[in-house]
Amino acid sequence: MTKPASLTQRLSHLNEKGEANMVDVSAKDVTHRIARATGFVAMAADTLALIETGTAKKGDVLSTARIAGIMAAKKTSDLIPLCHPLPITKATVDFAVSRTPPGLHVTAEVKVAGQTGVEMEALTAVSVACLTIYDMLKAVDKAMTFTGIRLLEKSGGRSGHWSAEASDDAMDGGTGDPDPSDGAAGGGDDAGSAR
Repeated sequence: MTKPASLTQRLSHLNEKGEANMVDVSAKDVTHRIARATGFVAMAADTLALIETGTAKKGDVLSTARIAGIMAAKKTSDLIPLCHPLPITKATVDFAVSRTPPGLHVTAEVKVAGQTGVEMEALTAVSVACLTIYDMLKAVDKAMTFTGIRLLEKSGGRSGHWSAEASDDAMDGGTGDPDPSDGAAGGGDDAGSAR
């Protein structure tokens, strides 16, 4: 089935027949690219206390989730079929505690000098870090949820700089007011850094 021309122009992963294919980036310039992504793991206050006191039965939740997220960033092309394998130069995963609602903000930043961006690597790092937090604590809190997994910012490449904040401002009329229901955008009522 042939896709409309406008769709194939908009989606670079589709060829002229509308079939999925890996984009040819060989003619693109190598540039320094950065992407940041975020997500939120909501949990019971008692579950959050296990993380903060280091008393989770499986061990150090944050260290394990951080390593899992970094490993996932490096393995993104093995998980997402049309992603290019990239020589990542840096990947970080950080956590910030939220009291209200109780949970953890997870943020990943990935860097590369390459011909395509690392947005998917940053999103994959956040997603797998969130999943690892769940795995480490599911014995005590099966009701944990993940929300707000999204790209925060990307820079480099032909399209240049993009940020969710600027995009959100444009969509809400430029007020700059954060959506209070978006657990990933703000620090919660009492956010603190977790190491």
